[in-house]
Amino acid sequence: MTATYLIVPGFTNSGPDHWQTFMQRKYGNVVRVEQDDWNSPSADWVERLNQTVNETEGDIVLLGHSCGAVAVSQWAISHSVDRVKALVLVAPADVDAEESIEQIRQQRPLPTKNLGYKSLLIHSDNDEHLDKSRAFELASRWGSKTHLIIGGGHLHTAAGYGEWLEGERLIENFTGISLICIEGRE
Repeated sequence: MTATYLIVPGFTNSGPDHWQTFMQRKYGNVVRVEQDDWNSPSADWVERLNQTVNETEGDIVLLGHSCGAVAVSQWAISHSVDRVKALVLVAPADVDAEESIEQIRQQRPLPTKNLGYKSLLIHSDNDEHLDKSRAFELASRWGSKTHLIIGGGHLHTAAGYGEWLEGERLIENFTGISLICIEGRE
């Protein structure tokens, strides 16, 4: 089965050394959802995601990180698109937490019901933006499978997640959809 992976970066975007950017450069079926303001996660992010879904032909996997995963979850509860085959939510930021940073609080609230899609929530046991017990709570509410990474932090560049081969295999195994290398890149 083939599909387009729409990567949905979080607050401040995914820089050049982030695993999402590595995937975009490496695979021909990975497309980044662009936002007008990467420093202001809001309902506009969900609308831009919906626009990109509508403009993308064929089957789709939504792959969000941090506030991007929040936007994916918020999109899922209000949109039913048969072409979207799976959601992969990596380290969704707990925007509802009292200790969440001010800049992401405007993205509240997190969904509280089943997302209605096959989904996987990938998280770590020491993420500064998502407590481990909260990750399991969200996964239960959302109907998501979980994958715990020990010592992974926020699963971003600062935590050592540049090219993330283990993550790529995890995502492919969960979705059943191959990442297709751009010719000449391995």
